[in-house]
Amino acid sequence: MTDNDLRDLIAKLVESQIKTDAQLAKTDVQLAKTDAQLAKTDAQLAKTDAQLAKTDSKLDRLAEMYGGVSNNQGKVAEEFFYNSLKHNPVLNGVRFDFIEKNVTRSKDGIEEEYDILLVNGEVVYIIEVKLFLHTRDIDHLLTRKLPNFKKLFLEYKNYKILTAFASFSIADDLIKEGLEKGIILLQRRGDIFETLFA
Repeated sequence: MTDNDLRDLIAKLVESQIKTDAQLAKTDVQLAKTDAQLAKTDAQLAKTDAQLAKTDSKLDRLAEMYGGVSNNQGKVAEEFFYNSLKHNPVLNGVRFDFIEKNVTRSKDGIEEEYDILLVNGEVVYIIEVKLFLHTRDIDHLLTRKLPNFKKLFLEYKNYKILTAFASFSIADDLIKEGLEKGIILLQRRGDIFETLFA
């Protein structure tokens, strides 16, 4: 290799190095821009996260408030029917010896709460109170709560066990469904309630 060849090779290497340095400088500028954009995006995400946290907090407060209102209305319905039946413990022409409310019992992994129980020497009424009655409530009473009552309250095994719903509002189709399934319905009518049965 001659001196000229060596000089040409070094010149080409220097030229290539200059191009590489320029490209690296350009890449560094681009990376700096990308870093700045990522920092901006991170700041925006942090701001969005903070806003979502505020929104979640507001939704939690609304859910708590709504749940509180709903629970309070449910308690109003329970108190209305409990106090009415306590004052006059007669249902469907049958007088009852005692009334209990919010009765919870647990045994062998089964636990249930019953809103109101009316009992005399022969009959037990399981009365579930709902602000608004839904089909799922009827199914739940007949397929779960009634069978569990028979397992949990063995002292009533020789009693006639009847079911009832007490509600401030019962749609006509649910009245029909409840009555067809043998459930007595108590519906508020002003300051009193009327009893619907088949």
